[in-house]
Amino acid sequence: MVIRLTTNRPNLVLLMVDQWRGDSLGVAGHPVVRTPYLDALAASGSRFTRAYSAAPTCTPARASLLTGQRPATHGRVGYQDHVPWTYPVTLASELTRHGYQTQAVGKMHFFPERSQLGFQNVILHSPLGIIRSARRRGIDPDLVDDYLPWLRQRLGRDATFHDHGLDSNSWVARPWDKPESVHPTNFVAEQAIDFLRRRDPTKPFFLFASFNAPHPPYDPPAWAFDQYRDAAAPKPPVGDWADAFASVAAPHDSRSFHGRIAPDDLRRARAGYWGHMSHVDQQLNRLLEEVVHYGVRDDTYVCFVSDHGEMLGDHLLFRKGFPYEGSARIPMLLSGPGVPAGGVHDHLVELRDVMPTLLDCAGLPIPDRVEGRSFLPLARGEKITWRPRLHGEHAMLGQSFQWFTDGREKYVWLSGDGREQLFDLVADPEERCDLAGRADRADRLAYWRAQLITELAGREEGFTDGHRLIPGRPVRATLSSPAAPSDRP
Repeated sequence: MVIRLTTNRPNLVLLMVDQWRGDSLGVAGHPVVRTPYLDALAASGSRFTRAYSAAPTCTPARASLLTGQRPATHGRVGYQDHVPWTYPVTLASELTRHGYQTQAVGKMHFFPERSQLGFQNVILHSPLGIIRSARRRGIDPDLVDDYLPWLRQRLGRDATFHDHGLDSNSWVARPWDKPESVHPTNFVAEQAIDFLRRRDPTKPFFLFASFNAPHPPYDPPAWAFDQYRDAAAPKPPVGDWADAFASVAAPHDSRSFHGRIAPDDLRRARAGYWGHMSHVDQQLNRLLEEVVHYGVRDDTYVCFVSDHGEMLGDHLLFRKGFPYEGSARIPMLLSGPGVPAGGVHDHLVELRDVMPTLLDCAGLPIPDRVEGRSFLPLARGEKITWRPRLHGEHAMLGQSFQWFTDGREKYVWLSGDGREQLFDLVADPEERCDLAGRADRADRLAYWRAQLITELAGREEGFTDGHRLIPGRPVRATLSSPAAPSDRP
C-alpha cells in the first residue's frame, strides 16, 4: 500500500553512523571498501569532500549536530559522560514545533539516556559502555536501551549482544556470533522501517536513524568480515611525526590510542571495520527502499553523515579525538528535491551545518542561536560566499588538540607541550610530512598561530594571553562557562 504525503513540506531522513572515516566510500575512491548503495545515494545528490567533525568524539559531535553550534558554545570540547543535555533548542525540537512527526532510532548518547531532545519518540540502542555504566549506577539496563529487551524476545531471556567478549573500544575483531537478523545494525534499520509503517501520513516526518557501526566492537556478519579478511589494502601511512604520542602507548592493551600491532591483527581490525561498513550500506539500502515503497522518496531529503572517523593505524594511532584526517574528516551526503545529481563539493562543511541545512530543506527559519550554515545552496549549485577556514578542538590524553584548516593546509597545536604541526593537504593528503620546522613555511605557521590566538582569546582554559599561545594549561572536556553564540566562520 502506498501512503502519500498530504502536506506541502518535504520529509527529512538523517542517517548517522559512528566512527566512519571520510575516505571510506567507494565513490570517494577508497581502494578496498565497497559501498554501492551509499555510492548511489551520493550520485543522486551531492557529496562534500571536505566535511569535518570539529570535536571528533561521540558526545561533542552529536551536540554540534543537534544544536547547530560549535563546541565552545555548546560547552562540550571533549568526551565526558553523565553531563546533562539541557539544550532548549535542537533540530528535533524545531521540527516538532513546526508540525513534523519526529522519530529517533539507535545510538543517541544523550544524558539522561531517555532525554528526547525535542523528538516525539526515541528508540534506543545504547552501546556497551552506557549499559555497563547504568549497571554500576544501579540502573536496570532496560531503562537505557531498547535493543537488549528486543534481543531477548528473539533469543531468550539470557541473551546479550556482548557475550562474544569484544570490547567497545578495541581493535580486536571477529564475526558476529548470532543470526544476522538480530545484529544491532539490523535492529536500527528494522525499527526505522517500522516507523515508516506507523507514521501519520498527514504530517511530514523527520526520521533520525543512528547506527553504532562501524564503531567497535568490530563484529560484522561473517560474510562482511570475510570479504575483507585478505583484502590487498595499502599499509596505513606513518608520518615523520608519529612519535608525538609514543608516551601514551600501551603495548598490551587493545584499546590503546597509540602503538604498533601485529600485521594479522591489523588485517582483522580492518576487516571488522570495513565489514561493518558493507553491512550498514546494505541495511541503509533496505531502509531507503521502504521510503520508495511508501511513495515518498521524491518528497524526501536524505542526509548521510558520521559523528567522526577512526585513525585505524594511521600514524600508529587508533580510535578518535585526534585532529588528523582519519579522525576528524567525515562523509557528508545530501540528496533530495532540487539537489542536482552528481554534485561534488570541496567547501568546508561540518556537523553544526546539518541542523540549519535540514531546516532550510524544510523551508523553516533557522534560530539565531545556530552558528552553522545551510549547505543546501551549495548542494543546489548556487554561488555563495562560504567560510574560509574551520576550527576544531578536542580535550584528550591530558591536553587539548587545537586545529585549523582551510582545506588546503592544516595547522595543529598540542596544548600539552606547545608542539605545532603544519600539513599541506594538497600535496600530502595523508599528513605524512610535518612542515612546521621548515623555514620556508614560517610565515604560514605564524599566520595560523595568529588565527588560533584570536579564536582562543578569552577562553577559560587560558591557552592564550592574546599575544601568544600558552602550553601546559589544565584542560577539561566540558566548559564551565560555554561561549555565547558567535558569528565566527
